[in-house]
Amino acid sequence: MARETKGEEPAFLDDPEDYLPEDDGIGLDDTPLDEAESLRAEITDLKDRLLRALADVENIRKRGERDRRDAELYGATRFARDMLSVHDNFERALGLVTDQVREGAPGLIEGIELTQRDLLAAFEKHRIVRLDPQPGERFDPKLHQAMFEAPVPGTKAGDIIQVMGVGFMIGDRLLRPAQVGVSSGGPAARPVTE
Repeated sequence: MARETKGEEPAFLDDPEDYLPEDDGIGLDDTPLDEAESLRAEITDLKDRLLRALADVENIRKRGERDRRDAELYGATRFARDMLSVHDNFERALGLVTDQVREGAPGLIEGIELTQRDLLAAFEKHRIVRLDPQPGERFDPKLHQAMFEAPVPGTKAGDIIQVMGVGFMIGDRLLRPAQVGVSSGGPAARPVTE
């Protein structure tokens, strides 16, 4: 193993390569300490990936639950919009009933009223709520549709002065806005002319 050198170098110094381990396929970089560090890094990476995958699965579960609730609540939105015309027809029919008609056909009128109440009960069961603003309330563009604006003495601008049609909500979503007339305020003060 040791080589003798000529000249100035002492003979007891060996070639440093003589002390290297034989090539067993592991390589110099894969000493047990390096291998342990590599395994720790791999474990850390796998833990991180596992936690991310678990978070993704939890987010998917929550999103699925939210979508299921929304589908349950809002799935009938189109059907509910179609049923609003049935409600409107009941309102118009009952609005035209006079005392004379009521006396002439009390059973018919009572049947129409009962059917309308059943429709409203079905709406309530499915969280369809009637929006019935009253004159004097503030106009809310998220809930109301302004059909006209007029100056009315004794009112503030933005007050509802007339209700022409009720609105409906399903859950927290608007199905149809209430149709209202809105005050533009009292008459404008006329300039004094001399």
